[in-house]
Amino acid sequence: METMNPAASVGRTTSQDRVRQVTVLVGAVIAIVGATVGSGAFGGQPIAEAAGGSLSATATPVAPDSPAFSIWSVIYTGLAVFAIVQALPRQATDRRLRAIAWWVLASMLLNALWIAVVQAGSVGGSDLVIIVLLAVLATMFVKLVRTDHTTTLPSVVTDVTVGLYLGWVSVATLANTAAFLAIADVGELGLGATGWSVVLVSAAALLAIAYGAYGRRRPALVIPVGLAMAWGLTWIGIGRTNGPLVDETVATAAFVAAGVAFLAPVVATLTARRR
Repeated sequence: METMNPAASVGRTTSQDRVRQVTVLVGAVIAIVGATVGSGAFGGQPIAEAAGGSLSATATPVAPDSPAFSIWSVIYTGLAVFAIVQALPRQATDRRLRAIAWWVLASMLLNALWIAVVQAGSVGGSDLVIIVLLAVLATMFVKLVRTDHTTTLPSVVTDVTVGLYLGWVSVATLANTAAFLAIADVGELGLGATGWSVVLVSAAALLAIAYGAYGRRRPALVIPVGLAMAWGLTWIGIGRTNGPLVDETVATAAFVAAGVAFLAPVVATLTARRR
């Protein structure tokens, strides 16, 4: 079992630390409130109805069913807790927070921007934003894997929150890209809608394996990634078993991919511990 290293957070608090703490806290409040309002939580237009319904649960065969999006409440809660924890005076010199806090704020602002772009009706623009968001989250993932844990509270809050965030956005990026290709009228490129959907969910499973292999020594980080990906893929499968867009082939592939996403990080971390 990996031990925490309190010494890693020892150091002199600088003015840059205080600016970072306050900016990330205030920015997180603005980003979370903006995203909540923009998503239609207080009576505005829901994301599923924006952009002509291109991102609804039945827009493409790889669109997750509506209940899947409830994971955002968990992610937003984690981000709010992260913002508070990183702002605590005793966490000002935490090495992991110094490395990751600005990136977390960037991800929150990008998510709010994604909602604004969707509400403006640009699916292509939203696809570009979510790809950038995924790149930012992947960068955070690498930084967290490479940086030793410090004290328990900031390390666990950061790992679990970023892990869930990355896992969900990984699946959402595939769904967003499929929606963009559908409205761009690129055709089915030989494989057909079912074939390409199987390719996409299979790619998600392979990505989960890659995450698990790379982050195998950070179970608190990589297992949440797998859980969030499994959640999204399971709801893709459920969405294809009922409603107006039934596709048994895609449903089966999505359920298998969900199983792989769930097991890959667990197997990887157990194997790393045995070694």
